[in-house]
Amino acid sequence: MNTKYDFSEFDADRIVYVRSVEVSDLPEDVQEQVGDQTRLYAVHRADGERLALVRDRGMAFALARQNDLAPVTVH
Repeated sequence: MNTKYDFSEFDADRIVYVRSVEVSDLPEDVQEQVGDQTRLYAVHRADGERLALVRDRGMAFALARQNDLAPVTVH
């Protein structure tokens, strides 16, 4: 399927990316605060700046939407 879509109506500054993060890949001071979790979900701006770390994907999407941001998943 090769369907064109016009994304010009979207404000690029409002798009954030949600991706899973292995706790072992995070700095030690963050790892100490996580507890038993082995994976968290990060919300990033388009320029790569991490805005938040949360426990689950649903929470990451809810957090973004509550702040008038448009979350998308990256792998």
